[in-house]
Amino acid sequence: MPDRSFLRAIISAFLTGGLALLVFQSSAGLSAALAVVVAGIGSYAVASVTARPQPPQTTALAAPTDDVEAAMVGAIAEPVLLIVDNRVRVANHAARMLLGAHIIGEDVRLAIRHPAASARLAADATDGSVELVGIGGQDHRVELNVATIAQGKRVIHLIDRTARHAVEQARTDFVANASHELRTPLAAILGFIETLADDKAGGDDAVRGRFLEVMMKEAQRMQRLIDDLISLSRIEAEKYLLPDETVSMPALIREVAGELRDAQGDKPTRVVLEIDLPGARVTGDRAQLSQLIHNLAGNAIKYGRPGTSVKIGLRAEGALVRLSVTDEGEGIASEHIPRLTERFYRVDAGRSRTMGGTGLGLAIVKHIVERHRARLEISSVVGEGTVVSVVFPAVAKATVIKESSN
Repeated sequence: MPDRSFLRAIISAFLTGGLALLVFQSSAGLSAALAVVVAGIGSYAVASVTARPQPPQTTALAAPTDDVEAAMVGAIAEPVLLIVDNRVRVANHAARMLLGAHIIGEDVRLAIRHPAASARLAADATDGSVELVGIGGQDHRVELNVATIAQGKRVIHLIDRTARHAVEQARTDFVANASHELRTPLAAILGFIETLADDKAGGDDAVRGRFLEVMMKEAQRMQRLIDDLISLSRIEAEKYLLPDETVSMPALIREVAGELRDAQGDKPTRVVLEIDLPGARVTGDRAQLSQLIHNLAGNAIKYGRPGTSVKIGLRAEGALVRLSVTDEGEGIASEHIPRLTERFYRVDAGRSRTMGGTGLGLAIVKHIVERHRARLEISSVVGEGTVVSVVFPAVAKATVIKESSN
């Protein structure tokens, strides 16, 4: 749209031309008319120059305001505080949720009340980081980072390290537990070897036979533990590799049930199969699924009451397949159930070791379930028994891929 001053210049030119024509026709003559035209052209030129768009003036950038600083800090997801003269000027939403909304304007050492943070938050302290325990929760761990951005102005960044610490602690606990589980049978074996090396004790056939039997059991216990550790490591390594076989679950259950019956010895537990889905197939790793059923049914046999049955069921559940193993044992108290899949966790450690358990059976089951994108469910009633179920996605008949050998 034309500028108003430019329009005024055009209108002025027309009026000037008209006035010159009137002057020329009057008695003033040609010279007077020319004078009017020259004056009009001059006014037009001045108006044109003033109407022409002027280039924008360059100015120095304005200094950041508190609003800009607050917006920048607020855009960060983790807790961040802006400190000016050792007082909290700005705190984003995450920081206010962690430390409280009252921290704005407070001395930073009152806003973050922690003995380990006091030295790092002092006005004359150098930049750096420190780990704080108990900020936001009893077991929470937060890494506090301090960085100076201007004279008297610092940024404090709080990073949640709770999950990382939990992983490190789990690794430490795993090494300690594995070492303990291996040390116990190894100590027994070494003790019996020293006894047998004595001429008096080693010369008694009955004592030697009894000692050798115990040594064999302890060695077998070590072997089972090592096998479970290797198995667990292998399953974890394949955690994100989806299986590509199609496994007939009824055939696999019957195969495992036969192996369990053969391995029970003189006092076999009755294994009852309740297969309501004879054609059920799942996409999976056949060896791992066999190990899963072995572990679940083996636990049910070990912890079931003498003379009772163990039921292995298979049934449809919509588009899913539910495998369940039920025992009639003493049951498990509810507070233990969330921890049953932890490595080396035992409800009754003494009884588990006596029965030859390694404490890794359900941990292996959990990792197999995760690899197969299935769901593990455990329910128990003290005094009545326990039901452990695994719910798998079913394979449609039209999408059977690679048939595993039975």
